[in-house]
Amino acid sequence: AVQAEQRAETLAGVLAAPDAESRTARLAGGATGTVVVSGDQDRAVFLASGMAEPPRGKVYQLWFDDHGTMRSAGLMDPGRTSQAVLMEGAVDGAGGVGITVEPAGGSPQPTSDPVALMSMPA
Repeated sequence: AVQAEQRAETLAGVLAAPDAESRTARLAGGATGTVVVSGDQDRAVFLASGMAEPPRGKVYQLWFDDHGTMRSAGLMDPGRTSQAVLMEGAVDGAGGVGITVEPAGGSPQPTSDPVALMSMPA
């Protein structure tokens, strides 16, 4: 419970950060995705709206695109079509965000083509 509360506070802190910048893109099936980045906090949040549920036994995995190298940034809740996800790890100069469909529990590297690629806010 304490961990969940800390994640929620960090997520809210990124969204409310004075330097927060965002970029929104249309995703497959009419969904939208927004990346919010706080450079001062070196953290990012991904907001999804209207995403289709992943296939049974699969999960959407978020990735930081380190200029061609994908670095895991956590998993989305497969049971929710709209959600806010505190991305795991520092932004650390990543140029974009990718989303792939992975086996439940995620993968150390992407195993499918991205269902979405977004560049980071300027």
